[in-house]
Amino acid sequence: MSDNFRLTPEDDFPVELEDLKDGKLQILDSQIQRQLDHEVVTEGESNPETDFRHHELDLEFENREG
Repeated sequence: MSDNFRLTPEDDFPVELEDLKDGKLQILDSQIQRQLDHEVVTEGESNPETDFRHHELDLEFENREG
């Protein structure tokens, strides 16, 4: 991991999000959101892998709400 605040596309990402506890999922979501923000500011757009991870997290949150 590049640091504790962001999760870069090169960093490991859990395959099974449903196995994570809510707190860990929220931390992971924050790290991905910070990475998205960093990419947009520094590169002008987000990395497709980061977008995919963000989408996967959104789906997992939706599944847990329903």
